[in-house]
This record gives sequence, C-alpha cells and structure tokens, in this order.
Amino acid sequence: MRIAILGTRGIPANYGGFETFAEELSTRLVERGHEVTVYCRQQHADATWRSVRLQYLPTIRHKYFDTIAHTAISTLHLLRHRPDVALYCNGANAIFTIFPRLFGIPVALNVDGIERKRKKWNRLARGWYLVSEWLSKFCPTAVVTDALTIQAYYRERYKKESVFIPYGAEVGRVATAEVLETLGLDAGCYFLYVSRMEPENHPLEVREAFEQVVTVMKLALIGDAPYAEEYIRRVRDTTDPRVVIPGAIYGAGYHELGSHCFAYIHATEVGGTHPALIEAMGRGALVLYRNTPENAEVAGDAGIPFEPDQLVAKMRWVLTLSEIERERLRSAAMARVRARYSWDVVTDEYEELLKALVDGERI
Repeated sequence: MRIAILGTRGIPANYGGFETFAEELSTRLVERGHEVTVYCRQQHADATWRSVRLQYLPTIRHKYFDTIAHTAISTLHLLRHRPDVALYCNGANAIFTIFPRLFGIPVALNVDGIERKRKKWNRLARGWYLVSEWLSKFCPTAVVTDALTIQAYYRERYKKESVFIPYGAEVGRVATAEVLETLGLDAGCYFLYVSRMEPENHPLEVREAFEQVVTVMKLALIGDAPYAEEYIRRVRDTTDPRVVIPGAIYGAGYHELGSHCFAYIHATEVGGTHPALIEAMGRGALVLYRNTPENAEVAGDAGIPFEPDQLVAKMRWVLTLSEIERERLRSAAMARVRARYSWDVVTDEYEELLKALVDGERI
C-alpha cells in the first residue's frame, strides 16, 4: 500500500508522542513492504528517514494555527499525489479528513485524548476541539482511539464506534548511561518525570512535592513546550540543588533516563494513552501515576497510583519499600507492556485496519 501519515510535526521524532508513534509505525510498515510518506513541519537533512519518505511543507508558527495550518496544506498536497490510504493524527484535524474521502481516498483518524480539556487552550480552541469531536462521527472513514476510556467516551457521547489500537513501547533496559553523567545523576538515585511542560501535566506540582521529601535522591524534570514560557519559568524557579531541569531529551539519552531511574512519576491528567508512561514501564521503571482512568488503564497494578494530594506521601512511602517489592513492580511493568503494548502488535493492527480501508470493508 501507499500510505500517508499527516497531522504530526514529523519524523525523526523530536517532540512528543504522536511524532514517536509516526516514526515507529511508518518505519515498521516500510519494513513490511509498504510505501509510506510522513508529512513534516521541520526540514530534515535527507528526503527519507529509515526508508520512509519525508514530505516537508510550510506551516504557520502559532500556538493556535500550527497544527491545522500544516494539516490543511498537507491535505492539498495529498490530494495531488493520491496515496491508497491516509492516517491523520490529532482530533483537531477531523475536518480535513473529509476531503480525501471525496476524492476516493479512505482515511483513518487517530483522535488521541480529550484535548479540549487542556488548560493551554482558550475558549475558541476548546470550541474547535469540541466541534472536531463531533465531526469525527462523519468525516473520516474510521476513527482510532488508543485508550479504552476514550473509546467509551466517543461511544457514549457521540454514539460513534472506534477501533481501539493502543500506543506501543520497547521492552528492556538499555545498558548505556552516558546522559546521566552529563546531568550529574547516579543510576538508581533519581526520580524521573517526563512530559511536555504544560499545566495539565503538573511538572510544577511534582517539583514542589519532591522538595518536601527528605532524601538524597534527585529529581530529573525532562521536557519542554512551545508557547509555555511563563509556566516553564515557574517550574524552573527553584533553589533546591537536587532538582535537575535540562529541557527536552530524545533518543538514546531518553532511553537511558528511563532505564536507570529509581522511580518514574507520571502526573498527567488529560489525554488518552500517554506514551511516556508506557515507555517508562517498558524500561522497567518503578511507576507512580496520577490516578485517572486513562493512566490506570495503562499501569494497573503494575504501578502505584496517587491522588493529587498524595504525591508527597507516596514518594516518601516508595523510599521505604524493600528492594524485593520494588523489583516485583518493575518486572510487572515490563511484563504488562510486553503483553499489551508491543510496537509490532500495534503495527499489525494498523496494517490490518489500513488494508481493510483500502479494500473497502466496512469498519
């Protein structure tokens, strides 16, 4: 099949979950003999990445227009080059999925989570996301949800059935630890937080909670976010020498951080399946997670849930656990990812879905 993937910032991944998803899925589909094009916002040195075609197109660099402007331009390009099937990412792009369908190109839309709940959006943007949720009933050929809780949301609110395909992650720790020395961290001696530095992901609350815990451990807050300078300034406003805030880290360094942390703290409250949570579990991290339905669906009894006012107590408590109990939870986390969130299985399911769309099967 000739497959187009739209709606992300592009690959190689250097931003967030959708970009990692696009890279992991596209490269595996190419290995299976398909021709895949990923639409990108930032120019890469080469026209391909691991045999995936990269199509760079311009956008409007603005908090509220970046995604939809680039997807609109990408859709025009797609209509001229006519792939067999298209996969759109981000529910905000629902309106654009109708145009390929009018030209006979089937479309799947991965809606992600309930994005209108994010605090960074103003009333107009939240309204756009709400309308986009409704449009997803009609515009794409098929809707994909990556969490059962989000699948249930679309079924109950919009009477829309979707295809559940989870996010994926690799399983196993990496042996290298070069980034730890760069950041002044010791293996097994730091709490790790990874996410975009936005209010609904609560990096500020994590930092403030950690500062109340008496420990020689450090806290590594990893992440960044466009258009959130003032909030990030507040996150960085600390005099605690145990807190390390280097910004975003990708690739090998990111894998090393997850492999060698004492524990991983997941504090997000909005969205579907969060890639950083699954990836930390796959690396065998001891996971503390904010107790939302989406996070509990992923971590289950392989992690330690906390309510918003419990994080300090849970960090203190996890420090008192025996090493046997910590290793039990770490092993359970890896086993859960291996059983439920394999990238190869995820690719199998997307390949099956896209082929069904090309064959005209009713989804």
